[in-house]
Amino acid sequence: MGLLDDLAKTPPTKPEPKPEERPAPGRYGVKLELAEEKVSLTAGQAKDYAVVVTNTGTEDDAIVFRLDLVYNSEVPEPPEWIIKVWGIEEKVWDITFTKVTEKEFMLIPEGQREITLTITCPKGARFGDRLNVVVNAISRGDPTAFDAKTLSFTARQAVVAVKSSIGHERAVADSIFARAKAKDLGIFAILAPANLRGYVFVESMNPDRLEELVRGVRRARGVVKGRGEEKTIAFSDIDLYLAPKPIVSGIMEGDIVELVAGPFKGEKARVQKIDETKEEITVELFEAMVRIPVTVRGDHVRVLQKEEEK
Repeated sequence: MGLLDDLAKTPPTKPEPKPEERPAPGRYGVKLELAEEKVSLTAGQAKDYAVVVTNTGTEDDAIVFRLDLVYNSEVPEPPEWIIKVWGIEEKVWDITFTKVTEKEFMLIPEGQREITLTITCPKGARFGDRLNVVVNAISRGDPTAFDAKTLSFTARQAVVAVKSSIGHERAVADSIFARAKAKDLGIFAILAPANLRGYVFVESMNPDRLEELVRGVRRARGVVKGRGEEKTIAFSDIDLYLAPKPIVSGIMEGDIVELVAGPFKGEKARVQKIDETKEEITVELFEAMVRIPVTVRGDHVRVLQKEEEK
């Protein structure tokens, strides 16, 4: 046996992996921080976006900030969306007014510029009008060093609440429909809920023009302000009028109820079973000689005590 035989049988050791090396920053580079989004806005509604531009290069550089606007509409000349930018200059940069779509500013290495975009849906927008805003940050020293993000917007209808005289909701709704149809205001629907007195809901593309129309409607008391100073209200606020809750909604098994109609009127009972599909409940009468379950309509009972309160 040779002196090197044992060494020959020892498996070779694997070299340790080298830590991943990040490429060194070049002379020119730019980074754009902006959350890309697809959003729907009603006519006149605005939304703000925070943008941060960073010079990732090693040299002072002039950064070109450019917005590319791509419209998509069924009409040949759609109304312009209002686009304003804060943070480039001392005063606001109103792109819609000036028609200037790019400006530049200096940044030192690792320097940042905080910018705010405000996008406003035009009051004359039609349903489905779309706008893509491509936000670009480009190095002047090296145009191949750039970053870009896209914001997509779609115009949608708004829901407006109109206050009316109590008892005249249907008449107000009919008058609004007749006038809106004659002036082609883009009314999609009018709702006068039977269980809500003094209000009419109107679904329209143009809340401002609708407000002018309502001023001439007899028995109408004007447009109700929504959240904040906006005239529009959220669809979630009228869900209960679009899809009424079942009669048995709010009744739970174990509740103590009083029957208010039918042959057992005035009797007290405990809820045993609830059938939301048929809107019926099965109860067990307290005063009955034999505890036999009785099925009654959900609106034939009044809850006296909830199971969770006992």
